[in-house]
Amino acid sequence: MKNSLNKVALFLMAAGLLVLISSCEGVKKKSRVNVGDDTINTGTIHVSIDESFEPIIAEQIKVFMSQNSKATIVPHYKSEEECLKDLLSDSTRMVIVTRGLTEQEELFYKDTFMFVPMWGKIANDAIAVVAHNKSKDSLFSVAEIRSMLNGTSKYPYELVMDGLKATSTVRFLIDSVLRGQNFGGKVLAASSSEGVVDYVATHPNALGFIGVSWIGNKDDSSQLSFQKRIKIAALQCANCTEEVYVRPYQANIAMKRYPLNRGLYYILKENYAGLGKGFINFLTHEKGQLIFKRGYLVPDRMGFQIRKANFSE
Repeated sequence: MKNSLNKVALFLMAAGLLVLISSCEGVKKKSRVNVGDDTINTGTIHVSIDESFEPIIAEQIKVFMSQNSKATIVPHYKSEEECLKDLLSDSTRMVIVTRGLTEQEELFYKDTFMFVPMWGKIANDAIAVVAHNKSKDSLFSVAEIRSMLNGTSKYPYELVMDGLKATSTVRFLIDSVLRGQNFGGKVLAASSSEGVVDYVATHPNALGFIGVSWIGNKDDSSQLSFQKRIKIAALQCANCTEEVYVRPYQANIAMKRYPLNRGLYYILKENYAGLGKGFINFLTHEKGQLIFKRGYLVPDRMGFQIRKANFSE
């Protein structure tokens, strides 16, 4: 009888140890983000960034690292969908894309990481429509853009995107212009935003869709060369009492006059005060916001004054 009781006790102890080990392994599997050896201004992190914003984010990283000599931010420019997939990668600390997290995504990441990643808007952007320099058409309504995208337009244009799927530009046009419909017109895919410019510049019957940060900064010599090869189309004002056409200039983006507006967001997978939070602090405070302004985006965290002016010739 005594031996039987000892066997039962040993069995229960073994079972308890198995449950404890299993539980610990489950916690270890979920805790995919642990405190690292970086601080808000030292260390190395990898950030996945929507390729549409490469020029402006590259400038932000350059300035941040110049002010924090012991910090290294390694950027990876790719499609928005690939950036969001990288959130599940242990090596990726942050993504910069054109949307935040949905409620369902927050619940998923809370279950996966045991915390919800931080996210927020840092700037306002727009999708520019670019045409060949010799194109006769440079004024379009959103309805005309929609008809070209769905294949019902009489315009003869080829439409060029920075990829046919998975990019933020494509997602925006499907969600906000086509209202969930698929492309039906003659839509082509370039390998990158720069590829869109190259194609439009060499094909008179092409219209391209590209983030304004690629062509808006007149202080960037490469963007000046882009502007010499293409022209920026004007779209019918979304918030005007009369029929006027506006280009994606900062004032038109800020006042929501330009119709193809979108936000720029960060999603930070960091549950301690690390380098990711240091970079976010930089992006959301004065220096980072001024860089967005200089890059022809509209800062989201600082005042943007618009003043009326009269010109006389």
